[in-house]
Amino acid sequence: MSVFARLVEQLADLLTPLFHASAAAAAIVLFTALVRLLVHPLSRAAARGRKAQAALQPRIAELRRKHAKDPQRLQQAVLELHTQEKVSPLSGCLPSLLQLPAFFLLYHLFSSSTIGGEDNGLLGHRLLTAPLGGRWADALTDGGIFGQAGLVYLGLFTVVAAVATVNFRRARRTTAAQPAPVGPAGEVPALAAVSRFTPFLSFFTLVTVAVVPLAAALYVVTSTAWSSAEQALLSR
Repeated sequence: MSVFARLVEQLADLLTPLFHASAAAAAIVLFTALVRLLVHPLSRAAARGRKAQAALQPRIAELRRKHAKDPQRLQQAVLELHTQEKVSPLSGCLPSLLQLPAFFLLYHLFSSSTIGGEDNGLLGHRLLTAPLGGRWADALTDGGIFGQAGLVYLGLFTVVAAVATVNFRRARRTTAAQPAPVGPAGEVPALAAVSRFTPFLSFFTLVTVAVVPLAAALYVVTSTAWSSAEQALLSR
């Protein structure tokens, strides 16, 4: 934590001539961009996996017709096809999982009053008028929704809602293009149920931004916007 705190402070010092009092917030955005650059090769691999998955859909449709009366055999045949073609339905999860440590570092860093036995100086940094260690509830009690800190959160919510809407529409198109697998006795497997729910996950980012420290919220907003733009580029 101490090493990470020094890294954020050093980045903030470098950015102070440009961003002044909001330099630490800019440092968090820069740190997020660096993390996303590190996992970009995995994101590219995940995009190739999604394209390979889409290419398998005609063959999966044929298996559906062939095993229409035997859902259990259908499920096994689909799994065998994925294994044969070396395509994992969960290949897109790895980039997100590898970002969790960075998010939790920021969360704990801006939730702790002390670091290494000393006062956490990072809590004094702000994004405009909103403390990086504060939460939306704090902004609501200090000026309300349209107070100075509240307006910072409204800006973040606007960005998140716009990105979530784009992601939702993209996910709906992807889900609609892929037939849901059928399990034994006509039951819908857990993976299919998750795929139906997935398009709505983008909007849960709004909840995350509202409850975590502002510094962690900045990481989430930046990473989500990056993911949306990255997926748009890689899906071409």
